[in-house]
Amino acid sequence: MASFKKTQIRSLPKIGQKVTADTLYWRKLNFPVTVKEFGPIDYIDVMPVEPYFFAVSSAAKVQIYNPITHQVHRHFTRFKEAAYGASFRSDGKLVVAGCDEGHIKLFDIGSKSLLRIFKGHKGPVHRCKFTVDNTHVVSFSDDKSVALWDIPSETEIIKFSEHSDYVRAGCVSSISSDLFLSGSFDHTVKLYDARSPSGSTISVDHGSPVESVLMYPSNSIFVSVGGTELRVWDMLAGGRLLARVSQHHKTITCLHLASDGKRLVTGGLDRHAKIYDVQSYQVVHTLDFPSPVLSLGITPDDFTVVAGMANGLISMQHRQTQAEARALNPKQSLKVQKKSQTAYRFRLNADFRSVNRTFNPATDVEVATKTDTNFVSRYDMFLRKFQYSKALDTVLTPYIRKKKPAITVGVMHELIRRNGLKSALAGRDDSSLSSILTFLARNINDPSNAGILIQVANTLLGDYIFTCFLVYEYSLKFTLIIEIYESSSLTPQSEKLFLQLQEHVNREVEYVKHLMEIEGMLHILLASTTTQARRGSPNVVQATPVKPMLPSAAAAANATMIYNVG
Repeated sequence: MASFKKTQIRSLPKIGQKVTADTLYWRKLNFPVTVKEFGPIDYIDVMPVEPYFFAVSSAAKVQIYNPITHQVHRHFTRFKEAAYGASFRSDGKLVVAGCDEGHIKLFDIGSKSLLRIFKGHKGPVHRCKFTVDNTHVVSFSDDKSVALWDIPSETEIIKFSEHSDYVRAGCVSSISSDLFLSGSFDHTVKLYDARSPSGSTISVDHGSPVESVLMYPSNSIFVSVGGTELRVWDMLAGGRLLARVSQHHKTITCLHLASDGKRLVTGGLDRHAKIYDVQSYQVVHTLDFPSPVLSLGITPDDFTVVAGMANGLISMQHRQTQAEARALNPKQSLKVQKKSQTAYRFRLNADFRSVNRTFNPATDVEVATKTDTNFVSRYDMFLRKFQYSKALDTVLTPYIRKKKPAITVGVMHELIRRNGLKSALAGRDDSSLSSILTFLARNINDPSNAGILIQVANTLLGDYIFTCFLVYEYSLKFTLIIEIYESSSLTPQSEKLFLQLQEHVNREVEYVKHLMEIEGMLHILLASTTTQARRGSPNVVQATPVKPMLPSAAAAANATMIYNVG
């Protein structure tokens, strides 16, 4: 006897964001834990070593948070006015911060003591960084200057004053202690070498006020953001522009590397954080926040993502661990556990009555795996018993017809194929009839299901005059169906549902009319264009071959210089 063939449910691909490995990776971040501060979060810096504390500069204090407990581990309040740009040293033992007074203050995290105060700037210092040798500090100030300081002697080594506006962005090289990069509101990004006191070695124009800069670990490429654009520059080629990316619709405020330098993250005033692939600079994922993002911090293992916002909120998101996933979704973990626990049945084929018999596991043991019984849905059980009315009732429950309409349409299609739709629709009371009419009114305009649902509507209305393809006669057919169901005590609710179905069909007819009019206009335009082309064509068949235009040397050189992404 042949086995029963299950009903085939046609599933169409969902229209939406393409699910990639990056999407699944960044979606594992848990729901954010938020902390409210008194002022905008100016800057967030993550400790380079474990336990990956992060320093938050806000108002007149610098606070160091524990990413696990979300509590303040240390706080520094030795500031008369606002504190800016607190950054960790590479060993995580010291932190340096700028302030509105124009000073740079160095603190010991362990003892909370103030170790150094570097004085020399005449304006607020918004960014300051330790060099890679941990013995110098670079500061970027609103007095349009960039200065290098010696920590042991607390003195200024060199100062560059080439910018013509506030310097609000800066970073240092991870290879050389003499290289550092500055970004200014005068739209320029400058690379300095402390060994060359004459001035900057590279200067590029970003095109808008520079909010943040970043240098790749290889020191061959640096990135600048400002306005709505992200620009990538080749340092080895003297500042050649490699890419121009515009994915934000408001000002980009911060930059950060993630995934061991394979991903670049930008945050902006549009309340989004965009994650880019550093190879193609295409957006692979987007994080949403409730307020404009001013700063970002990501731990080296991507376990914690911290965002500081303009309204003083600090958002902390952790990557979901396996234990948390099991706790949040115990049913899914039980399914995985059951799949891993496979039961086997063994049978020994060898005859051990002989004394000289040796045991060979490869040939003497037979393993019989337990075959899982195929799950059969309720509607397939009723279809197998030819109980078509019950099969249709099973898929007309509110959950299935609203959340999984493909199952309802699939069963209807199977009933049409078996010539059992008429018997399934016959003899229904007002309640079951309302479920069918509600489903038809809701889904008959869907092009993927229209063909099947029109046949269901034809059968329901009765093939007395025309089919549903002749929808201009729908009002007459609705009159007929109401007369047919008069003996079933049709309620005003069912009459209202019939009228709703008629309204949906009439609306679809109007759409088709407009589309046919547009199609006719396009045919006329294409026909007139073809006629003019035929009239204007010369009688001479042979034509002089035209040599293709080759790009000039300058155009060929600039062809691969810039590529736009956005």
